[in-house]
Amino acid sequence: MAKIADIIKYEGDNKTFIWKHPCEDFNTLTQLIVHESQEAIFMMNGQALDLFGAGRHTLATQNIPLIGKALNLATDGQTPFHCEVYFINKTEQMAIKWGTDSKVQFLEPTYNFPISIGASGEMSLRAADSRKLLLKLVGTEDFLGQESLTRYFRSFLMTKVKSYIAQVIREQKINIFEIDEHLNEISSALLKMLQPDFDDYGIALERFFITTIVKPDGEATYEKFKSLHFRRYADIAEARLRQQTAVIDAETEAQKTVIESQAMATKRAQEGYTYQQERGFDVAQDVAKNEATGQFTNMGVGFGTMAGVGGAVGGVVGGAINNAFDGINNQPQQSQQPQQAQQAQQSTDDMTAFKAKLDKLTMMKEAGMLTDEEFSNMKAQLLASIL
Repeated sequence: MAKIADIIKYEGDNKTFIWKHPCEDFNTLTQLIVHESQEAIFMMNGQALDLFGAGRHTLATQNIPLIGKALNLATDGQTPFHCEVYFINKTEQMAIKWGTDSKVQFLEPTYNFPISIGASGEMSLRAADSRKLLLKLVGTEDFLGQESLTRYFRSFLMTKVKSYIAQVIREQKINIFEIDEHLNEISSALLKMLQPDFDDYGIALERFFITTIVKPDGEATYEKFKSLHFRRYADIAEARLRQQTAVIDAETEAQKTVIESQAMATKRAQEGYTYQQERGFDVAQDVAKNEATGQFTNMGVGFGTMAGVGGAVGGVVGGAINNAFDGINNQPQQSQQPQQAQQAQQSTDDMTAFKAKLDKLTMMKEAGMLTDEEFSNMKAQLLASIL
């Protein structure tokens, strides 16, 4: 019994973009089955008539069972009503590899030296416009797969990719020594640039990834600027480390000073004197050690003034003054000199004594042992004593 109608369905794999069903010149009422991820184009008499989506469809042709055989006798048994069906796989086909066939040459934007790099990666493609893809790329062929599609696009893809990579690096001023950090940005930029080129052929470029940048390792110029680049960051990091260490040392020293100050304050509190009294004690010791201490008798400084800075300090200063008086009383009598020489020597001694006394008064005033008024009075008395 002669076959009245055929059943036409997709029998290709997922790496196929377009597949032509081997059944041609089928009879009218043939059943076409299209899956969800597909589209089918019905070609009759050399024209793409209908585009069918998912579902079952009945095809109307001019080939009528039984009657068609009689009509075909005039054409040696071949039907003049030629028809065929092409299936278009609409799934996104991923992990399609690409790579530049030669180095991309450009001027490095940061250090302005010429450099050549290579690039490779993967992309994902999908048949977007079935009719455009069939008419522009497939023609009368029976099959269009990943390999044949990438072969069609290879020359144009390599030209575009190399030009776009150099353009993106220049516009975004991407440092060649930091380019791996920017692969995602470069990939996104190239995806937008390449999409219109694929759209012209009915192909949707869904994803585009740069996974590897081949740098000119070992090239003298490249290695020179690479060393300078990483040395710059190393020097900055070292300087920051030294700065942080200096800050830590300063903070440690400051904390040490605070601890020592607190310890001294505690010691003074336990022993019953203040910092001002301690300072006065130091001044009194300096006064006591001075060779001209005995001349305090001409300053008009009383025991009560010394005692005003505290019991401990007053005792020391008083002791220094008593020792000075003892020194004066116990000094041997100098031999008589000629009157003129004695007067000259006396004048020199008076000036020396005046300066020593004034220095002591100033020291005592700074230590808080004398008020401004007392200092002024004693200074006036000193001046009067030498006039």
